[in-house]
Amino acid sequence: MRIALDVRAGENPMPYLNKSYSPELVNAGMDFSKVVYERSKLPLREFEAARYRTAQINGCITCQNWRSARDVPGYLASLGRDGALGVAANGAAPDEQLYSAIDDGSLEGLSDREKLAVRFAEGMGADPHGLGENETLWQALKAHFSDEEIVDLTFSVAGFIAMGRAMHVLDLDTVCPMPGAMADAS
Repeated sequence: MRIALDVRAGENPMPYLNKSYSPELVNAGMDFSKVVYERSKLPLREFEAARYRTAQINGCITCQNWRSARDVPGYLASLGRDGALGVAANGAAPDEQLYSAIDDGSLEGLSDREKLAVRFAEGMGADPHGLGENETLWQALKAHFSDEEIVDLTFSVAGFIAMGRAMHVLDLDTVCPMPGAMADAS
């Protein structure tokens, strides 16, 4: 870790971070992240396509191992919201083929909307100025997504970018045992 935290092996560092440094800011960041997973109305596969591509761009190990269908219910339960499914209830769960297609860049097998979610996340995460000027992408987005969905996607990706980068920069992404997310980490 890049900062001193009194964290025992296997414990979630976020409560210690919150107690030790800038609790108002840490709480606000966590609240933003939480609301994305609780309230997004995007179909789960599109949400995951954007979330996973953002995790790759951010370099966050925890985020790359996270699977919303598997992990969101446990995450929400850890916040005292037993039985809450959040975005995990928004349709079919992605199979590992979706993640593999994003890994290899082929996007093979993804729907047009899933591909657009990946491209949108790439633009926001790696080239926001280019995204703002990419009229071809915006035309495609407007043809496949409602304005409400575009706003949902934008703020979801913003949450992924913010918390994933904070976790990675502070080197907390290799020690953060979010429910299930570190299960596949090597």
